[in-house]
Amino acid sequence: MAVSFIRVDDRMIHGQTCTRWALEYPCDGLIAVNNAAAKNPVLKSAYKSASGKKTFVWGLDEFKEKSGKVLASKDNYFLITKNPLDMEKILVEQGFEPGVKTVIIGPCNDRPGTTKLGNNQSITQEEAQALENIMQAGYEVEFALLKEEAIGNWKKFRGQFGFN
Repeated sequence: MAVSFIRVDDRMIHGQTCTRWALEYPCDGLIAVNNAAAKNPVLKSAYKSASGKKTFVWGLDEFKEKSGKVLASKDNYFLITKNPLDMEKILVEQGFEPGVKTVIIGPCNDRPGTTKLGNNQSITQEEAQALENIMQAGYEVEFALLKEEAIGNWKKFRGQFGFN
């Protein structure tokens, strides 16, 4: 397996991702997919030094080009995006099939136009649509800052956004 864990986290790479979640899902490295970060050398460098693991910061197109290599790798990677929209592009639009069928939604900051689902977990209607599309593509979508702090599956919240 080349992808051991899939996460949406608005901070992308930080200590909690690398230490706490790696206990649950062992990994050799991290792949962060975000167009803005991939184009920003300072951000890219900060993310690469944050984990102590092999870290790649790619834009969506670069990920699509390299996704076959990721799947063929003998190493296990965390796949992380900053928001649900980018994860939807990877899993639904690009049709990437990592073998892992659970997407963990971590921190999504409170912002104007969001609905608060839990502590530091707020999403917009557009992000809700992305999560619905991910679920309809066969994935479980779980909200959890940490494994022991899970607040529930997308199925529990989707009615708040008009999905039945």
